[in-house]
Amino acid sequence: MMALNIAHQTGAAAAVAAVAAPAAPRSAVIAAAASVAQPSTAPSSAPALQAQTLTVDAAAPVQAPDTVKPDLAMACQALVDGAEAPEAEHPGAAAESRSKSGVPVFVMMPLDTVRKDGNSLNRRKAVEASLAALKSAGVEGIMVDVWWGIAEAEAPGKYNFNGYMELMEMARKNGLKVQAVMSFHQCGGNVGDSVTIPLPKWVLEEMDKDQDLAYTDRSGRRNYEYVSLGCDSMPVLKGRSPIQCYGDFMRAFRDHFATYMGNTIVEIQVGMGPAGELRYPSYPESNGTWAFPGIGEFQCYDRYMLSSLKAAAESVGKPEWGNAGPGDSGSYKDWPEDTPFFRREGGWNTEYGQFFMSWYSQMLLEHGERILSAATGVFTASPGVKISVKVAGIHWHYGTRSHAAELTAGYYNTRHHDGYQPIARMLGRHGAVLNFTCVEMRDHEQPQDAQCRPEALVQQVAAAARDAGVGLAGENALPRYDETAHDQVVATAAEKAEEDRMVAFTYLRMGPDLFQPENWRRFAAFVKRMSGAGKKDMCREQVEREASGVAHATQPLVQEAAVALTN
Repeated sequence: MMALNIAHQTGAAAAVAAVAAPAAPRSAVIAAAASVAQPSTAPSSAPALQAQTLTVDAAAPVQAPDTVKPDLAMACQALVDGAEAPEAEHPGAAAESRSKSGVPVFVMMPLDTVRKDGNSLNRRKAVEASLAALKSAGVEGIMVDVWWGIAEAEAPGKYNFNGYMELMEMARKNGLKVQAVMSFHQCGGNVGDSVTIPLPKWVLEEMDKDQDLAYTDRSGRRNYEYVSLGCDSMPVLKGRSPIQCYGDFMRAFRDHFATYMGNTIVEIQVGMGPAGELRYPSYPESNGTWAFPGIGEFQCYDRYMLSSLKAAAESVGKPEWGNAGPGDSGSYKDWPEDTPFFRREGGWNTEYGQFFMSWYSQMLLEHGERILSAATGVFTASPGVKISVKVAGIHWHYGTRSHAAELTAGYYNTRHHDGYQPIARMLGRHGAVLNFTCVEMRDHEQPQDAQCRPEALVQQVAAAARDAGVGLAGENALPRYDETAHDQVVATAAEKAEEDRMVAFTYLRMGPDLFQPENWRRFAAFVKRMSGAGKKDMCREQVEREASGVAHATQPLVQEAAVALTN
């Protein structure tokens, strides 16, 4: 559910800075808060690889508890029904399933919505009041991280979805749809990660025994956020491969929530890396390893990745290229011009650089193919359920020739090479939606010294999705409650010709700040504008009046949610 944000992934939020200074000195830029990015990759298309999966019985569903204050929720709903836009059709991956009445808005749930033991919800009353308020504001649904480290925490094949069952039943009773994120990554270590949820205990046991199961940088630093894609198909997790584990988890989820699939659960976002994004963990914030706007580091030094690199180098008759990644690519906090490899006319644009980046990005693309093959095999039999994949919005140093921060994350996107077209085509082969972040950002708000170009990046990714016939969905990378950010999202996602509109937008994130009175009123207006996109009779004054009505009608619910979430 979140980009350098997590949750989804899921997206991810960091401390809010509504508008950054247009131009800041380099020292100030380094201290600035980064907005999260999403990956793009590979030069050539990878063949679809069908992953083998094991059949594991899902745990029996639990009885969902009664809802809180249904009379209050119904009363609020009745007050705002007259001002509400028609319920939006669920977004699809292709143009024919695009919503005709605007862009439906989903809201990310808190990262710790479900207790770590998996048995129930945290702050249950707050969740119930929040869902009723969101529905009254015209929100289409919610996004929630289904954490691997919670639902299969104790032993392989032993699933506990009880807390998630409670949430699904609440969503259903409130008339909300659900985007469920299969979060196969650790929560903690990225922008906005306010809690820590590690990988399953039994997975970490295997990673402790064989540390090459973890992504590794040139200095030998291991990253435990996500199992290295280098061992995707090897039986290294208690006799199963990572891809088999992911497939089994998704199958158990599908079976456990069979009665919700296609009516309440309308989208499965498949986690593919750190923060749930299809990328390498090239810019980890934990322990101060990386800071915005550093270029990050290549993550190809576990023995599984190096074995693949060696084979690739030998296949092109250059065995000397297969011993390691670029030795002159700098470190996490460097800038492109600090390094021989990423500077203006650096090694990235040599024959060796093109070989390495092609291999590195292709490995990421094939990882996506393998997981999507498993996901489509599981969810094809669930009509009404779309599959989506999150790509990180890495906008810093986008204005340089090398696009260094994108390259280390696995997106082979440079001045001369489009790194997002191969990703979009790969998603198109599986009918998946491309979910992209940083939709709320404007170029002039970002530190100019860091060559940040979020608007140009969003345009490039949108073009790749359009050319591949893939639905494009969006998220904000950082929490923003101001009208400037809302205006940018509406302009980017909704105020487009029908074929260029985003199929959905997920708002980051539900929490006490969202339910502050003025933020809530602005959010209600934002939802109204998104759902009314394309309507010629929609005017800003009418939207503001209706939003004020929603804010007034939902005041008791919003106050209850804000207090409960704060506590």
